[in-house]
Amino acid sequence: MEFIVEIDKLKNIIRKSQHFHNNRYENDAEHSWHIALMAVVLSEHSNEKLDMLKVIKMLLIHDIVEIDAGDVIVYNKTSENSKEEQQAAQRIFSLLPEDQKNEFIKIWKEFEERGTAEAKFAAAVDRLEPVMQNMHHDCSTWKKFNIKYEQVISINSKIADGSKTIWNYIKEKLDACKESGLLTKT
Repeated sequence: MEFIVEIDKLKNIIRKSQHFHNNRYENDAEHSWHIALMAVVLSEHSNEKLDMLKVIKMLLIHDIVEIDAGDVIVYNKTSENSKEEQQAAQRIFSLLPEDQKNEFIKIWKEFEERGTAEAKFAAAVDRLEPVMQNMHHDCSTWKKFNIKYEQVISINSKIADGSKTIWNYIKEKLDACKESGLLTKT
């Protein structure tokens, strides 16, 4: 029960991405729900066959560590952020019974390591949502943080590890943003 109360704090972690239909910035709980449903809808585009329950678990728990570590824009992430997230995972998941703690830490690490089909697809969907939100708002977050086209491509090309189909679609949209001047080159 203590864990259930603790994870409610995820609703207070404000992300750098705006909702599709207004200028309000989303919180981590909204992000987790949205990408879990996106994964269900888009699963047929995965590069490999998936255990969808595992994908959904990854997407629902991967940002819980931000309760302690905060949300860091992916383009500025450092190894120090990773250490903070590891400490947060230990603290927060320790609120669970031992078997659930071990399962959640294992799933969280699997997501972070991106070595399985499930982790690759979950990571692809996790990257897809903020890219789409950014494009929906004329690349406003990228402009605000002075993120250039090459950075966006470098970070987000990993979407192809989970779904080449989704990456090809998004890459085409990113190229259009560059051509229109919404996303600038270095």
